[in-house]
Amino acid sequence: MSNQNYWLDLFTGVTWEEFKKAGSNISGFRKSRWKSVQKIKPGDYLLCYLTGVSRFIGILEVTSKPFQDNSKIWEDEDFPSRLKVKPIIELTPETAIPVLELKDRLSFFESLTSPHAWTGQFRGSPTKWKISDGEALTEALLEAKEHPVVRPIDKRKLKYRPKPIKAKMGSVTIPDTINDESLPPQVTSKEPSDHLEIQYHLLKFGSDMGFDIWVARNDKGSSIWVQKAIKGNSPI
Repeated sequence: MSNQNYWLDLFTGVTWEEFKKAGSNISGFRKSRWKSVQKIKPGDYLLCYLTGVSRFIGILEVTSKPFQDNSKIWEDEDFPSRLKVKPIIELTPETAIPVLELKDRLSFFESLTSPHAWTGQFRGSPTKWKISDGEALTEALLEAKEHPVVRPIDKRKLKYRPKPIKAKMGSVTIPDTINDESLPPQVTSKEPSDHLEIQYHLLKFGSDMGFDIWVARNDKGSSIWVQKAIKGNSPI
């Protein structure tokens, strides 16, 4: 057990259902994540997190070495960097654990620089977690399995499909945290247009890379997302 590592495995409601329909025995990641996937070994745990609703839904144990495969499992993307797995704990979206209910157990909630700084832990997968956080989450999921708590959930968020964009670096998906129930109502109440959503992420990427950013005058007040990108105060 001491050699076991814990890795974040991000799903949408859609990709989680596709994973289950395919037999719940293969988890996949983008081709660009192959280097990280190769660090995962049999016996490691994948911590399954539903984006859009910010809930932990289960744990998968890795049962094989990493391999490349493009056979069809997921509708929108191939996720060819793959691992054979077996479910250790599996909840439903309704009984899955909201991440904010674990803020007293997980280390990345300590000493936050902003209220949404914790979301940086969920920007990509696989991501290796601290063993203490992995063990704390495993304990919480076991408790939730034994004593399930049903929490209402917006079915529309489970059906949301992030928009993949083809770029030189490969396929890039616009994060779906615009529908994240952990964000304040003024941010989540209205889904932005494709134009504003893509504009926001381009601005955010440029800001994160240290470039000067410029926004057309008529767009500066058009969306809370654009305003937050300009101010460098993103809720993602």
